[in-house]
Amino acid sequence: MLRLIDLRSTELSPKLIDKALPRAEFDVGAAIGQVWLLIEDVRQRGQVALIEQAKRFDHTTPPHLVVPKALWGQALAELDGQVRLALEQSIERCAKVHAAQVPPDHQVVLGEGATVNQRWIPVERVGLYVPGGLAVYPSSVVMNVVPAQQAGVDQLVVASPAQAEFGGLPHPTILATCAMLGVDQVIAAGGAGAIAALAYGVESLVEPVDVITGPGNIWVAAAKRLVLGQVGIDAEAGPTEIAIIADQTAKADHLAADLVGQAEHDPLAAAVLITTSAELADQVDQAAAACAQATKHSARVIEALSGPASGIVLVDTLAQAIVVANRYAAEHLEIQTEGAAAVAAQIRHAGAIFVGHHSPVPLGDYLAGSNHVLPTGGTARFASGLGVTAFLKSVQQIEYSVEALAQVAPLIQALAVAEDLPAHGEAVQARQAS
Repeated sequence: MLRLIDLRSTELSPKLIDKALPRAEFDVGAAIGQVWLLIEDVRQRGQVALIEQAKRFDHTTPPHLVVPKALWGQALAELDGQVRLALEQSIERCAKVHAAQVPPDHQVVLGEGATVNQRWIPVERVGLYVPGGLAVYPSSVVMNVVPAQQAGVDQLVVASPAQAEFGGLPHPTILATCAMLGVDQVIAAGGAGAIAALAYGVESLVEPVDVITGPGNIWVAAAKRLVLGQVGIDAEAGPTEIAIIADQTAKADHLAADLVGQAEHDPLAAAVLITTSAELADQVDQAAAACAQATKHSARVIEALSGPASGIVLVDTLAQAIVVANRYAAEHLEIQTEGAAAVAAQIRHAGAIFVGHHSPVPLGDYLAGSNHVLPTGGTARFASGLGVTAFLKSVQQIEYSVEALAQVAPLIQALAVAEDLPAHGEAVQARQAS
Protein backbone atom coordinates (compact mmCIF):
# COMPACT_ATOMS: atom_id res chain seq x y z
CA MET A 1 0.00 0.00 0.00
CA LEU A 2 2.65 2.53 1.05
CA ARG A 3 5.33 3.01 -1.56
CA LEU A 4 8.87 2.23 -0.47
CA ILE A 5 11.60 4.87 -0.78
CA ASP A 6 15.00 3.26 -0.22
CA LEU A 7 17.66 5.78 0.78
CA ARG A 8 20.08 3.22 2.15
CA SER A 9 23.64 3.43 0.84
CA THR A 10 22.84 6.92 -0.38
CA GLU A 11 24.73 10.13 0.32
CA LEU A 12 21.96 12.32 1.65
CA SER A 13 21.67 15.96 0.65
CA PRO A 14 18.81 18.46 1.00
CA LYS A 15 18.18 18.36 -2.75
CA LEU A 16 18.10 14.55 -2.87
CA ILE A 17 15.76 14.35 0.11
CA ASP A 18 13.43 16.95 -1.38
CA LYS A 19 13.27 14.99 -4.63
CA ALA A 20 12.87 11.57 -3.04
CA LEU A 21 10.37 12.25 -0.28
CA PRO A 22 6.65 12.41 -0.97
CA ARG A 23 4.85 15.70 -0.53
CA ALA A 24 1.19 16.63 -0.93
CA GLU A 25 0.33 18.42 -4.14
CA PHE A 26 -1.19 21.70 -3.01
CA ASP A 27 -0.84 24.55 -5.47
CA VAL A 28 -2.27 27.60 -3.75
CA GLY A 29 -1.15 29.79 -6.63
CA ALA A 30 -3.42 27.94 -9.03
CA ALA A 31 -6.47 28.95 -6.99
CA ILE A 32 -5.55 32.62 -6.67
CA GLY A 33 -7.48 33.86 -9.72
CA GLN A 34 -10.79 32.30 -8.75
CA VAL A 35 -10.39 33.20 -5.10
CA TRP A 36 -9.67 36.84 -5.92
CA LEU A 37 -13.04 37.06 -7.68
CA LEU A 38 -14.80 35.62 -4.63
CA ILE A 39 -13.07 38.08 -2.32
CA GLU A 40 -13.88 41.05 -4.52
CA ASP A 41 -17.49 39.91 -4.76
CA VAL A 42 -17.80 40.01 -0.96
CA ARG A 43 -16.08 43.39 -0.82
CA GLN A 44 -18.51 44.83 -3.36
CA ARG A 45 -21.79 43.09 -2.51
CA GLY A 46 -21.35 42.07 1.11
CA GLN A 47 -24.08 39.90 2.57
CA VAL A 48 -25.67 39.14 -0.79
CA ALA A 49 -22.36 37.68 -2.02
CA LEU A 50 -21.92 35.61 1.15
CA ILE A 51 -25.40 34.10 0.79
CA GLU A 52 -24.82 33.31 -2.88
CA GLN A 53 -21.48 31.68 -2.08
CA ALA A 54 -23.10 29.58 0.64
CA LYS A 55 -25.66 28.36 -1.90
CA ARG A 56 -22.94 27.64 -4.45
CA PHE A 57 -20.34 25.94 -2.28
CA ASP A 58 -22.19 24.75 0.83
CA HIS A 59 -25.48 23.97 -0.92
CA THR A 60 -27.56 25.74 1.69
CA THR A 61 -28.90 29.17 2.63
CA PRO A 62 -27.96 30.47 6.09
CA PRO A 63 -31.05 31.71 7.96
CA HIS A 64 -28.68 33.99 9.90
CA LEU A 65 -25.26 35.11 8.71
CA VAL A 66 -24.63 36.22 12.29
CA VAL A 67 -25.72 33.26 14.40
CA PRO A 68 -27.88 34.37 17.36
CA LYS A 69 -26.32 33.58 20.74
CA ALA A 70 -29.53 31.85 21.81
CA LEU A 71 -28.70 29.15 19.26
CA TRP A 72 -25.23 28.73 20.73
CA GLY A 73 -26.80 28.21 24.13
CA GLN A 74 -29.25 25.69 22.73
CA ALA A 75 -26.40 23.77 21.09
CA LEU A 76 -24.49 23.74 24.37
CA ALA A 77 -27.52 22.49 26.28
CA GLU A 78 -27.89 19.63 23.81
CA LEU A 79 -24.19 18.74 23.69
CA ASP A 80 -23.27 15.19 24.68
CA GLY A 81 -22.02 15.20 28.27
CA GLN A 82 -18.83 13.26 27.56
CA VAL A 83 -17.97 15.53 24.64
CA ARG A 84 -18.54 18.56 26.87
CA LEU A 85 -16.26 17.12 29.54
CA ALA A 86 -13.56 16.43 26.94
CA LEU A 87 -13.84 19.98 25.60
CA GLU A 88 -13.66 21.44 29.11
CA GLN A 89 -10.48 19.49 29.76
CA SER A 90 -9.05 20.52 26.40
CA ILE A 91 -9.78 24.19 27.13
CA GLU A 92 -8.27 23.98 30.62
CA ARG A 93 -5.06 22.27 29.46
CA CYS A 94 -4.71 24.51 26.44
CA ALA A 95 -5.14 27.62 28.60
CA LYS A 96 -2.37 26.51 30.97
CA VAL A 97 0.10 25.84 28.18
CA HIS A 98 -0.66 29.04 26.30
CA ALA A 99 -0.67 31.24 29.39
CA ALA A 100 2.96 30.21 29.86
CA GLN A 101 3.77 31.46 26.36
CA VAL A 102 2.93 35.11 27.08
CA PRO A 103 6.28 36.96 27.00
CA PRO A 104 7.00 39.43 29.79
CA ASP A 105 7.56 43.12 29.21
CA HIS A 106 11.10 44.21 30.03
CA GLN A 107 13.20 47.34 30.32
CA VAL A 108 16.79 47.91 29.23
CA VAL A 109 18.66 50.78 30.88
CA LEU A 110 21.42 52.04 28.59
CA GLY A 111 22.61 54.80 30.90
CA GLU A 112 21.35 57.42 33.30
CA GLY A 113 17.98 58.57 31.92
CA ALA A 114 18.20 56.34 28.81
CA THR A 115 15.71 53.46 28.65
CA VAL A 116 14.08 51.22 26.07
CA ASN A 117 11.00 49.31 27.17
CA GLN A 118 9.84 46.21 25.29
CA ARG A 119 6.05 45.89 25.44
CA TRP A 120 3.82 43.11 24.12
CA ILE A 121 0.42 44.46 23.11
CA PRO A 122 -2.48 42.28 21.90
CA VAL A 123 -4.29 43.11 18.69
CA GLU A 124 -7.83 44.35 19.22
CA ARG A 125 -9.92 42.06 17.07
CA VAL A 126 -9.30 38.57 15.67
CA GLY A 127 -11.08 36.40 13.11
CA LEU A 128 -10.85 32.66 13.75
CA TYR A 129 -11.68 30.30 10.90
CA VAL A 130 -13.05 26.83 11.71
CA PRO A 131 -13.46 24.56 8.66
CA GLY A 132 -16.35 22.27 7.80
CA GLY A 133 -15.87 19.81 4.97
CA LEU A 134 -15.02 16.18 5.73
CA ALA A 135 -15.15 16.51 9.53
CA VAL A 136 -16.33 18.72 12.37
CA TYR A 137 -13.60 20.50 14.34
CA PRO A 138 -14.61 21.81 17.78
CA SER A 139 -10.98 21.19 18.71
CA SER A 140 -9.98 23.85 16.18
CA VAL A 141 -12.26 26.32 17.95
CA VAL A 142 -10.34 25.63 21.15
CA MET A 143 -6.93 25.81 19.47
CA ASN A 144 -7.67 29.19 17.87
CA VAL A 145 -9.69 30.88 20.60
CA VAL A 146 -7.68 29.95 23.69
CA PRO A 147 -4.32 31.43 22.64
CA ALA A 148 -6.08 34.62 21.51
CA GLN A 149 -7.79 34.87 24.88
CA GLN A 150 -4.54 34.24 26.74
CA ALA A 151 -2.90 36.97 24.65
CA GLY A 152 -5.59 39.40 25.82
CA VAL A 153 -7.41 40.01 22.52
CA ASP A 154 -10.51 42.18 23.04
CA GLN A 155 -12.90 40.71 20.45
CA LEU A 156 -13.08 37.24 18.90
CA VAL A 157 -15.11 36.42 15.78
CA VAL A 158 -15.47 32.80 14.63
CA ALA A 159 -16.38 32.01 11.03
CA SER A 160 -17.51 28.51 10.10
CA PRO A 161 -19.34 27.25 7.01
CA ALA A 162 -23.10 26.93 6.86
CA GLN A 163 -24.15 23.27 6.96
CA ALA A 164 -27.09 21.99 4.95
CA GLU A 165 -27.56 19.20 7.48
CA PHE A 166 -28.13 21.78 10.22
CA GLY A 167 -30.48 24.18 8.47
CA GLY A 168 -27.79 26.49 7.13
CA LEU A 169 -26.06 27.01 10.47
CA PRO A 170 -22.54 25.96 11.47
CA HIS A 171 -22.30 22.55 13.09
CA PRO A 172 -23.96 22.62 16.54
CA THR A 173 -20.83 21.29 18.22
CA ILE A 174 -18.95 24.30 16.85
CA LEU A 175 -21.65 26.61 18.24
CA ALA A 176 -21.58 24.84 21.59
CA THR A 177 -17.81 25.22 21.84
CA CYS A 178 -18.07 28.92 21.01
CA ALA A 179 -20.60 29.26 23.83
CA MET A 180 -18.26 27.48 26.24
CA LEU A 181 -15.40 29.80 25.32
CA GLY A 182 -17.42 33.01 25.30
CA VAL A 183 -16.45 34.33 21.87
CA ASP A 184 -18.11 37.54 20.72
CA GLN A 185 -19.61 36.61 17.37
CA VAL A 186 -20.13 33.61 15.09
CA ILE A 187 -20.80 34.07 11.39
CA ALA A 188 -22.15 31.31 9.16
CA ALA A 189 -19.71 31.68 6.29
CA GLY A 190 -17.00 29.50 4.83
CA GLY A 191 -14.18 29.47 2.34
CA ALA A 192 -12.77 32.53 0.62
CA GLY A 193 -15.92 34.55 1.30
CA ALA A 194 -15.52 34.14 5.03
CA ILE A 195 -11.90 35.24 4.88
CA ALA A 196 -12.92 38.31 2.85
CA ALA A 197 -15.67 39.19 5.32
CA LEU A 198 -13.25 38.97 8.25
CA ALA A 199 -10.50 40.93 6.51
CA TYR A 200 -12.53 43.76 5.02
CA GLY A 201 -15.73 43.69 7.06
CA VAL A 202 -19.29 43.57 5.76
CA GLU A 203 -21.70 46.39 6.50
CA SER A 204 -24.32 45.56 9.15
CA LEU A 205 -22.71 42.15 9.64
CA VAL A 206 -19.11 42.07 10.82
CA GLU A 207 -16.37 44.63 11.44
CA PRO A 208 -12.91 44.01 9.96
CA VAL A 209 -10.40 42.17 12.12
CA ASP A 210 -6.68 42.64 12.65
CA VAL A 211 -5.55 39.00 12.42
CA ILE A 212 -7.05 35.86 10.85
CA THR A 213 -6.01 32.39 12.00
CA GLY A 214 -7.20 28.86 11.47
CA PRO A 215 -6.84 25.97 9.01
CA GLY A 216 -8.84 25.37 5.86
CA ASN A 217 -8.80 24.03 2.32
CA ILE A 218 -6.93 25.40 -0.68
CA TRP A 219 -9.54 28.18 -1.14
CA VAL A 220 -9.02 29.36 2.42
CA ALA A 221 -5.25 29.19 2.06
CA ALA A 222 -5.36 31.23 -1.16
CA ALA A 223 -7.71 33.77 0.40
CA LYS A 224 -5.40 34.20 3.39
CA ARG A 225 -2.50 34.83 1.04
CA LEU A 226 -4.50 37.49 -0.79
CA VAL A 227 -5.61 39.39 2.32
CA LEU A 228 -2.17 39.31 3.95
CA GLY A 229 -1.18 42.93 4.38
CA GLN A 230 -4.76 44.00 4.99
CA VAL A 231 -4.62 41.72 8.04
CA GLY A 232 -2.08 39.46 9.67
CA ILE A 233 -2.43 35.69 9.22
CA ASP A 234 -0.99 32.66 10.96
CA ALA A 235 -0.06 30.59 7.89
CA GLU A 236 -1.34 29.04 4.67
CA ALA A 237 -2.25 25.60 5.94
CA GLY A 238 -1.96 22.74 3.46
CA PRO A 239 -2.96 19.07 3.76
CA THR A 240 -2.10 17.51 7.08
CA GLU A 241 1.11 15.51 7.57
CA ILE A 242 2.58 12.95 9.90
CA ALA A 243 6.14 11.65 9.84
CA ILE A 244 7.37 8.96 12.20
CA ILE A 245 10.95 8.05 13.03
CA ALA A 246 10.95 4.45 14.20
CA ASP A 247 13.47 1.72 14.95
CA GLN A 248 13.17 -1.96 15.82
CA THR A 249 11.74 -1.12 19.27
CA ALA A 250 8.54 0.32 17.76
CA LYS A 251 5.35 -1.70 17.43
CA ALA A 252 4.08 -2.07 13.88
CA ASP A 253 0.42 -1.93 14.87
CA HIS A 254 0.98 1.36 16.72
CA LEU A 255 2.74 2.89 13.72
CA ALA A 256 0.06 1.68 11.33
CA ALA A 257 -2.70 3.09 13.52
CA ASP A 258 -0.95 6.47 13.68
CA LEU A 259 -0.47 6.64 9.90
CA VAL A 260 -4.09 5.68 9.29
CA GLY A 261 -5.30 8.17 11.88
CA GLN A 262 -3.64 11.05 10.06
CA ALA A 263 -4.73 9.79 6.63
CA GLU A 264 -8.32 9.92 7.89
CA HIS A 265 -8.28 13.73 7.59
CA ASP A 266 -8.03 14.08 3.84
CA PRO A 267 -7.31 12.08 0.67
CA LEU A 268 -4.37 14.47 0.20
CA ALA A 269 -2.97 13.81 3.68
CA ALA A 270 0.69 12.81 3.97
CA ALA A 271 1.74 9.83 6.09
CA VAL A 272 5.46 9.03 6.12
CA LEU A 273 7.41 6.44 8.09
CA ILE A 274 11.19 6.84 8.34
CA THR A 275 12.88 3.70 9.66
CA THR A 276 16.14 1.81 9.86
CA SER A 277 14.37 -1.55 9.83
CA ALA A 278 13.26 -3.19 6.56
CA GLU A 279 11.44 -5.83 8.59
CA LEU A 280 9.47 -3.19 10.48
CA ALA A 281 8.68 -1.40 7.21
CA ASP A 282 7.11 -4.55 5.79
CA GLN A 283 5.14 -5.19 8.99
CA VAL A 284 3.80 -1.63 9.05
CA ASP A 285 2.77 -1.75 5.41
CA GLN A 286 0.75 -4.91 6.01
CA ALA A 287 -0.75 -3.60 9.25
CA ALA A 288 -1.68 -0.28 7.65
CA ALA A 289 -3.46 -2.05 4.79
CA ALA A 290 -5.52 -4.08 7.23
CA CYS A 291 -6.22 -1.08 9.46
CA ALA A 292 -7.24 1.05 6.47
CA GLN A 293 -9.73 -1.55 5.31
CA ALA A 294 -11.32 -1.78 8.76
CA THR A 295 -11.71 1.91 9.60
CA LYS A 296 -14.86 3.99 9.02
CA HIS A 297 -13.38 6.31 6.38
CA SER A 298 -11.65 3.50 4.53
CA ALA A 299 -11.81 4.96 1.03
CA ARG A 300 -10.35 8.28 2.13
CA VAL A 301 -7.57 6.59 4.11
CA ILE A 302 -6.61 4.20 1.32
CA GLU A 303 -6.42 7.07 -1.18
CA ALA A 304 -4.14 9.04 1.13
CA LEU A 305 -1.84 6.14 2.06
CA SER A 306 -1.44 4.93 -1.51
CA GLY A 307 -1.14 8.45 -2.90
CA PRO A 308 1.94 10.49 -3.84
CA ALA A 309 2.19 12.20 -0.44
CA SER A 310 2.74 9.03 1.62
CA GLY A 311 5.41 6.37 1.87
CA ILE A 312 7.96 4.43 3.89
CA VAL A 313 11.55 5.70 3.83
CA LEU A 314 14.35 3.26 4.57
CA VAL A 315 17.67 4.62 5.90
CA ASP A 316 20.83 3.00 7.21
CA THR A 317 21.10 4.71 10.59
CA LEU A 318 19.10 6.68 13.11
CA ALA A 319 21.35 9.66 12.41
CA GLN A 320 20.23 9.54 8.77
CA ALA A 321 16.61 9.28 9.85
CA ILE A 322 17.08 12.51 11.80
CA VAL A 323 18.59 14.21 8.74
CA VAL A 324 15.65 13.13 6.59
CA ALA A 325 13.09 14.19 9.19
CA ASN A 326 14.69 17.60 9.64
CA ARG A 327 14.62 18.23 5.91
CA TYR A 328 11.04 16.97 5.55
CA ALA A 329 9.97 19.28 8.43
CA ALA A 330 6.67 17.54 9.11
CA GLU A 331 3.64 19.16 10.65
CA HIS A 332 3.55 16.32 13.19
CA LEU A 333 6.66 14.24 13.95
CA GLU A 334 6.45 11.16 16.14
CA ILE A 335 9.61 9.56 17.51
CA GLN A 336 9.17 5.91 18.41
CA THR A 337 12.72 4.75 19.02
CA GLU A 338 15.00 3.67 21.79
CA GLY A 339 16.18 6.85 23.52
CA ALA A 340 13.42 8.90 21.93
CA ALA A 341 14.14 12.00 24.03
CA ALA A 342 17.74 12.11 22.77
CA VAL A 343 16.49 11.84 19.20
CA ALA A 344 13.96 14.61 19.80
CA ALA A 345 16.75 16.88 21.03
CA GLN A 346 18.29 16.66 17.54
CA ILE A 347 15.13 17.71 15.71
CA ARG A 348 15.21 21.32 14.53
CA HIS A 349 12.36 21.31 12.04
CA ALA A 350 8.87 20.06 12.92
CA GLY A 351 5.56 21.67 13.77
CA ALA A 352 5.19 19.55 16.90
CA ILE A 353 7.28 16.63 18.18
CA PHE A 354 5.63 13.65 19.89
CA VAL A 355 8.21 11.80 21.94
CA GLY A 356 8.01 8.12 22.82
CA HIS A 357 5.67 5.23 22.26
CA HIS A 358 2.82 6.74 24.31
CA SER A 359 2.63 10.22 22.78
CA PRO A 360 0.60 9.79 19.57
CA VAL A 361 -0.51 12.73 17.44
CA PRO A 362 -4.19 12.57 18.56
CA LEU A 363 -2.97 13.53 22.03
CA GLY A 364 -1.86 16.86 20.56
CA ASP A 365 -5.01 17.15 18.50
CA TYR A 366 -7.19 17.18 21.58
CA LEU A 367 -5.80 17.09 25.10
CA ALA A 368 -2.04 17.55 25.32
CA GLY A 369 -2.48 21.29 25.88
CA SER A 370 -0.26 22.05 22.88
CA ASN A 371 -1.71 23.65 19.76
CA HIS A 372 -2.70 21.61 16.73
CA VAL A 373 -2.68 24.50 14.25
CA LEU A 374 0.78 23.76 12.83
CA PRO A 375 2.94 24.57 9.79
CA THR A 376 2.61 22.20 6.83
CA GLY A 377 4.34 21.55 3.52
CA GLY A 378 7.85 21.86 4.93
CA THR A 379 7.25 25.36 6.28
CA ALA A 380 8.16 24.11 9.76
CA ARG A 381 11.74 24.87 8.67
CA PHE A 382 10.96 28.54 9.29
CA ALA A 383 7.47 28.76 10.82
CA SER A 384 5.92 27.90 14.17
CA GLY A 385 2.62 26.50 15.30
CA LEU A 386 -0.14 28.81 16.46
CA GLY A 387 0.48 30.42 19.84
CA VAL A 388 -0.13 33.60 21.76
CA THR A 389 2.50 35.57 19.83
CA ALA A 390 0.30 35.34 16.71
CA PHE A 391 -2.02 37.77 18.52
CA LEU A 392 0.63 40.03 20.06
CA LYS A 393 2.66 42.93 18.71
CA SER A 394 6.08 43.77 20.04
CA VAL A 395 6.38 47.53 20.60
CA GLN A 396 9.51 49.35 21.76
CA GLN A 397 9.01 52.40 23.95
CA ILE A 398 11.95 54.80 24.09
CA GLU A 399 12.45 57.42 26.79
CA TYR A 400 15.54 59.66 27.16
CA SER A 401 16.20 62.55 29.51
CA VAL A 402 17.77 65.88 28.45
CA GLU A 403 21.16 64.73 29.70
CA ALA A 404 20.94 61.31 28.06
CA LEU A 405 20.03 62.82 24.68
CA ALA A 406 22.89 65.33 24.97
CA GLN A 407 25.34 62.50 25.54
CA VAL A 408 24.53 60.81 22.20
CA ALA A 409 23.73 63.96 20.20
CA PRO A 410 27.19 64.24 18.53
CA LEU A 411 26.97 60.61 17.39
CA ILE A 412 23.49 61.12 15.98
CA GLN A 413 24.79 64.21 14.17
CA ALA A 414 27.67 62.21 12.67
CA LEU A 415 25.41 59.45 11.37
CA ALA A 416 22.85 61.95 10.03
CA VAL A 417 25.56 63.68 8.00
CA ALA A 418 26.95 60.33 6.82
CA GLU A 419 23.52 59.35 5.53
CA ASP A 420 22.90 62.79 4.02
CA LEU A 421 19.87 63.29 6.22
CA PRO A 422 20.87 66.52 7.97
CA ALA A 423 17.38 67.28 9.29
CA HIS A 424 17.70 64.18 11.48
CA GLY A 425 20.61 65.79 13.26
CA GLU A 426 18.92 69.17 13.32
CA ALA A 427 15.94 67.67 15.18
CA VAL A 428 18.32 66.69 17.96
CA GLN A 429 20.23 69.98 17.86
CA ALA A 430 16.97 71.90 18.28
CA ARG A 431 16.54 70.27 21.69
CA GLN A 432 20.07 71.11 22.73
CA ALA A 433 19.54 74.79 21.86
CA SER A 434 16.28 75.21 23.76
